[in-house]
Amino acid sequence: MIRKSVAVLAIASLVFTVSCKENAALRIDEETAKKAEIAHAESGKLPVMKFENLEYDFGTVNEGDKVEHVYTFTNEGSADLIINEVKPSCGCTVPDYTKTPVKPGDSGEIKVTFNTNGKSGNQNKTVTVTSNTEKGTETLKFTANVTPKAGGIGVTPVKGK
Repeated sequence: MIRKSVAVLAIASLVFTVSCKENAALRIDEETAKKAEIAHAESGKLPVMKFENLEYDFGTVNEGDKVEHVYTFTNEGSADLIINEVKPSCGCTVPDYTKTPVKPGDSGEIKVTFNTNGKSGNQNKTVTVTSNTEKGTETLKFTANVTPKAGGIGVTPVKGK
């Protein structure tokens, strides 16, 4: 009698498990199908970030100056463009950028402030922009020739000799 009850319970739980799995599989398939349908409908709808220029030359600047440049871009795609991160190559560069979604056809800005304090000579810096475009990242570049402060390092003449 106990063996028969155990066997019946085992068969019942097997049937129950299979039917639950079948229902779960159906739910997953329906959900996956909906996601696929939405993705298919939205395929080809991507933002495209187009910059007026990717490079800028500040020319000759004096050490200690803070210089700025604004990189302007247009969303030439068919979906909202969202900037996720703007990361400079060093701590001497501070970016500020459009933080709201940029609609197709609209423009946005990335302002870069370069602090030349402690810098001298030719400087080559980059700023990496991460966004929801197909490409994913853009690299902005700038250069500057920093003239060191006069009298900063050297020999100071001794008075009276």
